[in-house]
Amino acid sequence: MRDLLIQKFNEIERRILLVVNQLDEEELNWRPDESSNSISNLIVHIRGNINERIVNGIQGQNVARDRDSEFEPIHLSKSELIRIISESFQFVTDTVAQMTDAQWHQTQCVRGKERTHLDMLIQCAAHFSEHMGQIFYIGKMLKGKRYEMTSIPRKGIIV
Repeated sequence: MRDLLIQKFNEIERRILLVVNQLDEEELNWRPDESSNSISNLIVHIRGNINERIVNGIQGQNVARDRDSEFEPIHLSKSELIRIISESFQFVTDTVAQMTDAQWHQTQCVRGKERTHLDMLIQCAAHFSEHMGQIFYIGKMLKGKRYEMTSIPRKGIIV
């Protein structure tokens, strides 16, 4: 399970970075309308989820999270977004790699329900994949035919 989760989180990180690297700073911060999120918002939201479920929930630290602010209009540089993605996913994979057998079965309270750390990590992978799909869609909307898929090799490049 450990290796599978690490592989999944590495894949999510890699594919998000492939989209981010196709876009410029304006595109990364673009929002289709006031009620929609930018790619920057989605990346900050993923980091917030990591802080709540993994830093606090698994590591037992106490990092404050202001979830509502994750969806407010923001403007982050491309390099800052790449740093957030890299640091966040490195923390996740390091945590998974270092977990003891006992930690997999320990629980945390999520929305009033006890859930094991293993369950939370699986839920995080699913949640991040949902937002990764939104990032793909925004990237494709902005780049049109110039958008390069992150799962299908193109132009002799294996991704």
